[in-house]
Amino acid sequence: MRDLIIEHYGDTDGIMFADGLDDAIIGFESNTWKVVYSRDKCVNVMISQGMDEEEATEYLEYNTFSAHMGDKTPIWVDDFHWGGDLK
Repeated sequence: MRDLIIEHYGDTDGIMFADGLDDAIIGFESNTWKVVYSRDKCVNVMISQGMDEEEATEYLEYNTFSAHMGDKTPIWVDDFHWGGDLK
């Protein structure tokens, strides 16, 4: 998804990506030039790197989801799975 954003929008100087979380990108908000990440997918990325779910969630809440890095800080969205788990 990162490559598609770069390909489509070209100038990535104004776009902020979270290091190591490319697999959690679910979209791009073109009005504000913000990358949109799935919080669930972020947790899954951290689990795939060896953390358990609780550790991954705590790490991301403290170090990533609550961090503000200016006007281009990414958007972190909660996933809602209507009618079943779609992870």
